[in-house]
Amino acid sequence: MKGRWIVHGLKVLLVVLAAATALSFIVMGLWNWLVPPIIGWKAIDFWQALGLLVLSRILFGFRGGFGGHWRGRWRERMGQRWAQMTPEERGNARALRASAPGTARGDRHGIRRRSGVVFHRPLALFTQMG
Repeated sequence: MKGRWIVHGLKVLLVVLAAATALSFIVMGLWNWLVPPIIGWKAIDFWQALGLLVLSRILFGFRGGFGGHWRGRWRERMGQRWAQMTPEERGNARALRASAPGTARGDRHGIRRRSGVVFHRPLALFTQMG
């Protein structure tokens, strides 16, 4: 049983190393193709490309993709919590969410709803000035 996990771990390590190598060559190729002619910086080698990949992971995070895995897990946990709530607790949660600032529908698009009235600033007002 232990030997199977070791073999599995070695396979995963091999896949990770192959992916890192392939990505490093891709970054190196793109850099050497685009950056020297456009900006005039010098070409990079494999190890510098690998360093850029590591630096980007440190700066921009270690989660996979664009956060999809984390959002999926959060949504799953919230779905489980929601399923365990009583109807009264669900109503309280809805009311609390509706009263939170910035959660009104359309709030992200410049539309504010207060006491049933919609306040909206059309873009045309700003483009006609001047």
